[in-house]
Amino acid sequence: MNRRDFFEASVGGGIMLGSIQSVAAQTQAPAAANLKLKILATNWGFAGSTDAFCAAAKKEGYDGIEVWWPNEKKDQQELFIALAKHQLDVGFLCGGHQKDPKEHLETFKKAINAAVASPVRPLYINCHSGRDYFSYEQNKLFIDHTTEASQKSGIRILHETHRGRMLFAAHIAHNFIEKNPALRLTLDISHWCNVHETLLEDQTEAVQAALARADHIHSRIGHQEGPQVNDPRAPEWENAVKAHLAWWDKVVEYKVKSGEVLTILTEFGPPNYLPTLPYTRQPLADQWGINVHMMHWLRKRYLG
Repeated sequence: MNRRDFFEASVGGGIMLGSIQSVAAQTQAPAAANLKLKILATNWGFAGSTDAFCAAAKKEGYDGIEVWWPNEKKDQQELFIALAKHQLDVGFLCGGHQKDPKEHLETFKKAINAAVASPVRPLYINCHSGRDYFSYEQNKLFIDHTTEASQKSGIRILHETHRGRMLFAAHIAHNFIEKNPALRLTLDISHWCNVHETLLEDQTEAVQAALARADHIHSRIGHQEGPQVNDPRAPEWENAVKAHLAWWDKVVEYKVKSGEVLTILTEFGPPNYLPTLPYTRQPLADQWGINVHMMHWLRKRYLG
């Protein structure tokens, strides 16, 4: 049996599907009857147009999409038209890329200010903030700007726990959390599993502090040697799935108590996040199918 036939037989026979549901059944979901939840799709890895992506997300049952803030006016208009046509919410991504901290910050500020002023009000703005090699003082300037912008606009502006960025590691993020009371997070804890080469058993205090500050979740499942398992439905990832469920469940508990909306992005990525066969670069799993599965699975877990 070749790889494609095995994959189709596994899905058709319920091997992969049953695995992840079995893990979920072993862990009790928090009481979330009053949870306000919106689940969004990523266009990362989607090859079609903005309209085609929005149509696909709507067809699958997503509440909205998360995309990078488009710099060009024509791209902005294309996005706004597609959002209205397909009746989708949106979260914007903003960040910078320059090596020089001052140039990087200026690019970041420009993107944040434009996204805040968007005629389509986002559910949140998610930030790829600073760099791991900038000093604490240099990175804090990103928090200071978003704190002011969020207070003025009323839009949630969140900083992502992402490798290569300001909050690249649990203990580093803990320091920022302790010193910046207004700091709010996008929790992509898969990155920390990779950075620390653990399921964070030795980072309990830092992890708990992050969970209490999280307003948005990137629901990718990482492991000790990478930020993304090849397919979360595969039984060999049971421990990683259980760990991520425990973290996400805690964030849900906080949101149920506060009455605030929780947003979740299903963010399993394409190659090279998704492993491929050598030479052919054929993906080992279906990225879109995994993300759609995660969307339905999480909605069932938290809303019943």
